[in-house]
Order: sequence, then structure tokens, then C-alpha cells
Amino acid sequence: MARLSPQSRRYAMPQTILSPVQHELLIKKSRFIACVQPMTDRAAAQKIVAQLWAQHPQAAHVCWALLAGGQSAAVDDGEPSGTAGRPMLDVLRHQDLEGVLATVVRYFGGVKLGAGGLVRAYTDSVAQALLKAEKIAMIRQRQLICTAPYALEGLIRREFDSAGATLDHVSHGDEVRFEASLPATDAEGLIARLNEAGHGRITWRDPELA
Repeated sequence: MARLSPQSRRYAMPQTILSPVQHELLIKKSRFIACVQPMTDRAAAQKIVAQLWAQHPQAAHVCWALLAGGQSAAVDDGEPSGTAGRPMLDVLRHQDLEGVLATVVRYFGGVKLGAGGLVRAYTDSVAQALLKAEKIAMIRQRQLICTAPYALEGLIRREFDSAGATLDHVSHGDEVRFEASLPATDAEGLIARLNEAGHGRITWRDPELA
């Protein structure tokens, strides 16, 4: 799970983009129509590529690159190997992006560009589109689950609130059970503060097993 924050924190974490942005280049009569957009996974990316083919049935190639949720792709779509998808993917990686799909629709203009020319064309198309994109940092979230005596409920609620955590669920049984999420970078500090304030009476549970 990830939450977005203002661009001011981008130095500390990967970035994504807010909305799709297009840029078009004309190189030796070939049109390169680039688009960069937020993307969740490979399956969603492939749907976008299929839509582009439907919108541009006369295009020579629809090349694309993806970085999303640990999935990556670099598709040349008939261009010489390594001249399209890989350079596009390199641009995304160089800018430390995550959750982004880059596509380039090419209409062949009759003049071959050569391998070097193709690499430059696909690289420049994506890079120029990204210049116009609004980038925002992605904050990794961590889930915390703990149980504690009723006497500590107020303390735990105040500490969670002070840390900017989101209380996802609170249940009352023999003890109070809290399920919360907050930026992963803040989790250890919160746990340490609560352990000290609770004098060892707070039990933390593994979200994978809880």
C-alpha cells in the first residue's frame, strides 16, 4: 500500500506521476507519440497498449515500458531489439519512477533512423513527456497491529494520532486491539515510544499472521 505526498519529499523515495501526459516528436517524417501515465500492474498496462492499437490501427509500432509494483516490461514491438522498450525503461529507472507506464506510438515516415537514431527517438519522446508530468513521492505504508489493556487505550490513540497514523480498526475483547497504518519510515519510532510508555504491556502482532 502506498500513499502520495507532496513533491517536496521526493528525494527520499520513489516517485510516480499524477496524470497522463503526451508529447509528440517528428523525426525524419516519422511521428513518435509518447505518453506517460500512472499504472498499477502489467495487466492494466497491456489493456492500455491494446487501446492504443485500436486508436492507431495504421501505426507501425506501439512500444512500451513499465515499472509498477515490482513488475517491469520493455517491449520493442517489432523495432530492432533493444532500440525502443529498453531505452524507454531506462528513462523511467533513471528518474526513480514507480507505478508508471510509458508508451510510444510510431508512424513510420519512410526514412530509416538506424539503431542509434531509434534509441534517441524513443528516449527523447519519453523524457520530453516526463518533463511535462507532475511528479509526486510515493510513501510506503506499514501496517501495525497491537493489543493492550484497556487502561492504555487513550495513550495508544494519542500516540497513533500524533504520529499521523490511520486507525483502520479498533476492537474490544479481553484487551483492546488496534490495527493502524502509517508511513514505514515512522513505524519504528512509534513502536519504541509506545513500548516505553506502556512498560511492556503492549503486544505487537505480525500483520501476516494476525
